[in-house]
Amino acid sequence: MRKRAVSIAALGLAAMGIAACGSGSGAGRATINLYTFPEPSGSFASAAKDCSAASHGSYKININVLPSAADAQRTNLVRRLAAKDSSIDLMTMDVIWTPEFAAAGWIKQWTGANKAAVTNGVLPGPIKTATWQGKLYAAPFNSNTQLLWYRKDLVPNPPTTWAEMIAQAKKLSPKENKIEIQGAQYEGFTVWFNSLVNSAGGKILSPDGKKVVLGPPAAQAAAVINDLAHSSAADPSLSNEMEDQNRLAFESGTAAFELNYPFVYPSAKTLAPKIFKNMGYALWPGVAPGHAGKGVSIGGSNLGVGAYSKHLPQAFAAAACLRNSKNQIRNANGGGLPPVSGNLYDDPALAKNYPFHQLIKEELANASVRPQTPLYSDVSLAIQKTLSPPGSGNPKTVVKTLTNQIKQALGGSALL
Repeated sequence: MRKRAVSIAALGLAAMGIAACGSGSGAGRATINLYTFPEPSGSFASAAKDCSAASHGSYKININVLPSAADAQRTNLVRRLAAKDSSIDLMTMDVIWTPEFAAAGWIKQWTGANKAAVTNGVLPGPIKTATWQGKLYAAPFNSNTQLLWYRKDLVPNPPTTWAEMIAQAKKLSPKENKIEIQGAQYEGFTVWFNSLVNSAGGKILSPDGKKVVLGPPAAQAAAVINDLAHSSAADPSLSNEMEDQNRLAFESGTAAFELNYPFVYPSAKTLAPKIFKNMGYALWPGVAPGHAGKGVSIGGSNLGVGAYSKHLPQAFAAAACLRNSKNQIRNANGGGLPPVSGNLYDDPALAKNYPFHQLIKEELANASVRPQTPLYSDVSLAIQKTLSPPGSGNPKTVVKTLTNQIKQALGGSALL
């Protein structure tokens, strides 16, 4: 699991002699190494090629592919950055990494014209994920958020609250009434709980990331999890379910509802055309009436400039190019990665593949950021451990237990 910077340093990773990968430049042209997750559509490769050509000989972007799993990506980067590897010019960062990487001094701050170039017109949610202690430490690159996907042939009017959704599901046949959500003990569970807490008007941590501020909203969130887990609408595999299992269940016809990311839409179109024919979409249900689409946890990735890069001006310029409007549209249409710039949701080039684009835009404008702290990994593990499996805790007492667990995580004394 993720460890803090001091723990990584203690391992003596610098002594491993981590080699730089092609960080030099020839004939005045800088090689900008971009470390990123495997992007299957080729959108990133096309953007790197176009930006390199548009730099007029200033730089060439070289893509270095990280592992598929987010934890493995982070571990790879942390080892190199802790060793002050100068080959890391740019990196795609999960939105939850900003505080940790900024506090460790591994990424450069964005200021002045560089900052303006990557924040102008960007929706509030993505900017929050790239900000730590009031300063911008990454360029918003692409975003993501969940919607409610439902069967129009079973549910004429989509629910706007969790209580309404559970009640609707219970009236349907047990063969097709399931509500698919991420209930396994992993990051997806934290995302679910965070969305519920924020939808109820609360937060998990204070803005400075130092205090636990759970209260009545957290109790409401725990009650929702408990209500679903003990209802006939709960998938029998709820405690082991992740995003892809949710997708498969919905496509098989056993679910009337699914809370998931936009990737499920093209998947159903290709793999389950009969289901897709009746596949509707709506705002994520609120905990309270009038809060549909509000507080949903934001996902996606940001671009960080490595603190030890030997080509900082070119790295900042390359990052700005990689997330320009043209490339955001290409990433969305090719790779299913929603844009961060608000005006792009009105672009006809996006509407064809994203008929739900205005719902995504609305949610991103009202999204919640997962708890911002350099110790996020431990906080997330505390949430997962305390609340798993779904429905196992008493909503009236679990908040006190969770508060104590998160306090220990923030204090570095939790054994998770």
